[in-house]
Amino acid sequence: MTTPKKIDMHSHHFPRLSEKEGAALGNESSLWLSVDPNGETGQIMTGSKAFRPVERVLWDAHARLAQMDEQGVDIQLSCATPIMFRYSAPATVAADWSARMNDHALEFASADPARLKVLAQIPLQDLDMACAEASSAKAKGHVGVQIGNHLGDLDMDSDHLVGFLTHCANEGIPVLVHPWDMMGGKERMQKWMLPWLVAMPAETQLSILSLILSGAFERIPKSLKLCFAHGGGAFAFLLGRVENAWTHRDIVRQDCPNPPSSYVDRFSVDSAVFDPGSLRLLTSVMGVERVMLGSDYPFPLGEPRIGSLIRGADFLSEDEKARMLARNASDFFNLT
Repeated sequence: MTTPKKIDMHSHHFPRLSEKEGAALGNESSLWLSVDPNGETGQIMTGSKAFRPVERVLWDAHARLAQMDEQGVDIQLSCATPIMFRYSAPATVAADWSARMNDHALEFASADPARLKVLAQIPLQDLDMACAEASSAKAKGHVGVQIGNHLGDLDMDSDHLVGFLTHCANEGIPVLVHPWDMMGGKERMQKWMLPWLVAMPAETQLSILSLILSGAFERIPKSLKLCFAHGGGAFAFLLGRVENAWTHRDIVRQDCPNPPSSYVDRFSVDSAVFDPGSLRLLTSVMGVERVMLGSDYPFPLGEPRIGSLIRGADFLSEDEKARMLARNASDFFNLT
């Protein structure tokens, strides 16, 4: 392959799990894929309930490659659909589940290993098991790991999650943090996809600030390669509010020795913000070297024409566009 011009570092897959294999999680947590007779569409199932309608490109790597060709994507990194995390399962069950799903991911990538790269999922509820699976997955060919942005009531600043991030830093394992299990519960924000539109960006903002304001970044090696999905949520827009609070309120800065804006070099974000003005703000806050093309493909809330937002940004130079479209991800995930 020639030098990649477009690397999409945020996409998802879901293996073609049978109902029997999905039952490994237990009847209440069973997770499988029901494929329609046409072979082109299906449903992700939780037990007997339909969770989400999906299309063939979610499970069929050859269909995925055909769409990558149509969209001009040279390399795509794919990770588990977050419902696959199953952090509420017993740790031993989750460890076996993660290992199986990671094998499925490598099988997906085997259709064209030069163009399809995968991130591993982790049994995050047990620190030792999580670290072991992350290291094992790296040895088997995964280019990084994807984790949810919290573990029940534990946010990113918890000793548990900081311990995992420290392991990844020491082992040279890139980490993608994806929002999931969004705030709001079963009674709030259930209409109009508001959990995805409101709570998902808020979850990501919460995670970034929990690392900054708690002083957790002081305890994590600077070698950690950490990326937050969906443009870092609301972080770029609200950083000024946070900086003002840090300046004027002791309670905000009591555990954070430096201004919040000084920590933007500790993490990266993807470009899934869908609006030129938002991308301009994001690159202004983060710097173009910390923004990578990410589409959230193949879900409906993803970027329909992958990379079109960056390509059409008249405030970016051609070199800056090239960095965001491919070079940043190549460096971050050690793809060269």
